[in-house]
Amino acid sequence: MTAAHTHVPRAGRRHLRPLAIAFGLVVVFMVVEAVAGFLTGSLALVSDAGHMATDALGLGMALAAIVAADRTSAGNGRTYGLYRLEILAALANAVLLFAVAGYVLYEAVQRFREPPDVATVPMLAVAVAGLVVNIIGWRLLRTGAQESLNVKGAYLEVLADLAGSVGVIAAALIMISTGWAYADPLFAALIGLFILPRAWRLGHQALRILVQAAPPGLDLDRLQSELGSIPGVVDVHDLHVWTLTSEMDVATVHLMTTATTDPHSVLDQARGLLQDDYRIDHATLQVEPDTHQGCSEVSW
Repeated sequence: MTAAHTHVPRAGRRHLRPLAIAFGLVVVFMVVEAVAGFLTGSLALVSDAGHMATDALGLGMALAAIVAADRTSAGNGRTYGLYRLEILAALANAVLLFAVAGYVLYEAVQRFREPPDVATVPMLAVAVAGLVVNIIGWRLLRTGAQESLNVKGAYLEVLADLAGSVGVIAAALIMISTGWAYADPLFAALIGLFILPRAWRLGHQALRILVQAAPPGLDLDRLQSELGSIPGVVDVHDLHVWTLTSEMDVATVHLMTTATTDPHSVLDQARGLLQDDYRIDHATLQVEPDTHQGCSEVSW
């Protein structure tokens, strides 16, 4: 039997600096917004400060996950290091997003019943400043969100808060110009509805990874057929493909060959197929002659 194991390191560290800057900006403005909310008596600002608090927590978890995942030592029984912490952080972020959306929708219902008095001018000024902070955070995290599920969770929280700032600005302008107090709960409800589908998609992605489902769009039957078409391969079994963390799909498979087949050639062709056609760089391939006995006894 011969095995091949390939691995390409993830580039999570390049996301560390943008996350750290965004985290600092959100924490500072969260305090500013909370203080301004209490001083002006603006419930909207206090609520948005709570929203930013969940953003800060999500960004902090994303930072911690990247730092922890970068310690890839397999010591203490962690044969894959701490890579999976990134996905756990993304799932926690999805839960936070659901909680925020639920809170916003609850508050919207309460305000429709009894619209509170809001100091609209200070509300507008702080909301504009919050919009600037969130735009900076959005730009910092936009690239990383395309590469990392963990960063995507933090990015979605900042994006949701950016939409929240726009909603608060719009509500303040309407109340200033028309005096219509229901603008505040109306925009709050829209913000909550904006958050929910994004939280669902993020949580669904994280759960798929945690249950070790095959990556979306991967045709396992086609992959098995293509591996079986490699010259000398007579059977393909125990094929498993899953995602360990962002940018790292993992595969294991047994390739049975004729006794006279060169295993090195089979390994090279199979590894090339996985890397070039399926972007699977981390693979464990076991090549075994058809005279070998025992693999069929494994039923799961």
